[in-house]
Amino acid sequence: MDNRVIIAMGLSTKAFPILLLVCLSYGTGYSQIQADTVPAAVELDAENIVLTPSEAKDPKVATILSAVFPGAGQAYNEKIWKIPIIYGGIITTAYFVEFNNRRYRRFKEALTIVRSPGGTNPFPNLNEDGIIRNVDYWRRNRDLCYLIFGVIYVLGIVDAQVDAHLSGFDVSDDLSLKLEPAYESLSAGGKTIGLSMKINF
Repeated sequence: MDNRVIIAMGLSTKAFPILLLVCLSYGTGYSQIQADTVPAAVELDAENIVLTPSEAKDPKVATILSAVFPGAGQAYNEKIWKIPIIYGGIITTAYFVEFNNRRYRRFKEALTIVRSPGGTNPFPNLNEDGIIRNVDYWRRNRDLCYLIFGVIYVLGIVDAQVDAHLSGFDVSDDLSLKLEPAYESLSAGGKTIGLSMKINF
């Protein structure tokens, strides 16, 4: 990733040769420092950015563990802090599934009683249509909670698999700083000469 921060200095074109000389001398010195500090035997290519087998996680194992037992994949990936989030979502959804299902069954039984001959309506303030509306309402809520439960379960599996894949990437703390001359065009017209500071990480 390359982030660029441009420091505009509003220099005239006469000062550009001086600025260019400073930048070139800095770049040469910076390259010499890099050459002195990096061993010649080390080549920065894709083959060196590999974690050891003990550090990298197997996505297949993480997926199977998370599918068999929610949260096991996160434990395998050493992301323990995610387990309470997963189980918090599962427990909350399970509670609302049970709550909505209980209300649904209660109104369904009331509808059966109202439709039976001589049955006494357990909800005197509601007629048959009102009870039917409540049956449909609580059934939709219960089904929606089932859907949310399934989404949480699948997201737990996907999260474990993605974490295992990302564990194979090298995250280096080595940052490099580089100054370069910059020549920018202004939206109002004209041009500006300045310094470009690049931070590579």
